[in-house]
Amino acid sequence: MSTEIVRISRLGAQGDGIAQTDTGPLYAPFALPGETVALAVNKNHGTLISLREASLERVEPKCRHFGPDGLNGTCGGCSLQHASDALYHAFKHNLVIDALKSKGLTPEVAPLVIAHPGERRRVVFTARLTEKGLLLGYNQAASHHIVTIEECPIASPGIVSRLAIIRKIAAAMASTSDPFRITVLETETGLDLAFEGLKLSDRQRRSTVEAVLGERGIARVSLNSEIVIEPVKPVIDFGGVAVSPPPGAFMQATRPAEEAMAKLVIDHVGKAKRVADLFAGIGTFALRVARIARVHAVEGEDKALKALDFAARNTQGLKPVTVEKRDLFRRPMMAQELKVFDAVVFDPPRAGAEAQCHELARSGVKKIAAVSCNPTTLARDLSILVASGYRITSVTPIDQFLWSAHVETVATLEKG
Repeated sequence: MSTEIVRISRLGAQGDGIAQTDTGPLYAPFALPGETVALAVNKNHGTLISLREASLERVEPKCRHFGPDGLNGTCGGCSLQHASDALYHAFKHNLVIDALKSKGLTPEVAPLVIAHPGERRRVVFTARLTEKGLLLGYNQAASHHIVTIEECPIASPGIVSRLAIIRKIAAAMASTSDPFRITVLETETGLDLAFEGLKLSDRQRRSTVEAVLGERGIARVSLNSEIVIEPVKPVIDFGGVAVSPPPGAFMQATRPAEEAMAKLVIDHVGKAKRVADLFAGIGTFALRVARIARVHAVEGEDKALKALDFAARNTQGLKPVTVEKRDLFRRPMMAQELKVFDAVVFDPPRAGAEAQCHELARSGVKKIAAVSCNPTTLARDLSILVASGYRITSVTPIDQFLWSAHVETVATLEKG
């Protein structure tokens, strides 16, 4: 390991500062463009030792857990609290532009739909029982060290105000010093706590039930997708449709981002009479679109699909919703199957929807709305559609993972 003084030229895709050196790019977390920094260098990675010249875009972090003066942030929940809003928003916007350019796509990209503190309704904590008590917080970046938190500016007030209760329940469930994960989802009826990585004895189960019954604001506690206690069903509202998600179900991290994405999708679908929603999850888009069109929802996860189906069948005022359990990675909907639809919505995991897009390209469906959490795979998927004659009509980046390097995008396309 050596010490080097370098000048940072730009931000990389993960939010690290990048310095160009004679041996190639050098990556420096928590450094900003225009800064001269002293780094402890190991191969192509640098740890920030000191700022020799700070950027005017460097700001005071919003959270004391982030790290002293924004240097070498300790809490792994955020990576860009030290950047000004202008720099941060431009970074997210450019992530999408650069990914599209890499595939030869140059559509106009709308301004970033920004995120605000306190909006995250879904967070994932790491916890571990020690001799001194329970640690609950986020893993430090590139480390198994848990930074215990007492506040969290990205999380909703409903989650932050119940950190002590979450610790109490986690302590009741833990029996060894092995780390475990807790996915916390704020629902309309209370917090939904999904634990992973634990084994629960009968005694611990009783302790957990007692801990929950003594507190308000907890809707459900589950372990490895099995319900431990459910005082009240957790409920999520999708445009007036109440859905009870299964334990640990995927949810958009913030409600404002979800509503922004849904509006873009619905506005694009327009007057379509039949819509296919692929990778439908628990119905984030399908149940909203069903207000205006018949929907066929396709999803590979059985419990998510059942939650969607139950909500659709028990909500008045919706157009017919049909469901299909199908692994769209292994068995995408074929072009011939897709021809009956006026519009298609797809929202795949980070891996994207390459196989499905090849079939969409051959289908001739008039309108497509693509939702993605990964600009790189989105660009690849859009290039497949554009090569077959689709035209990109809009691209909108949406921030819901505040002060991170992740960005959502909604792209709309039309045939011809």
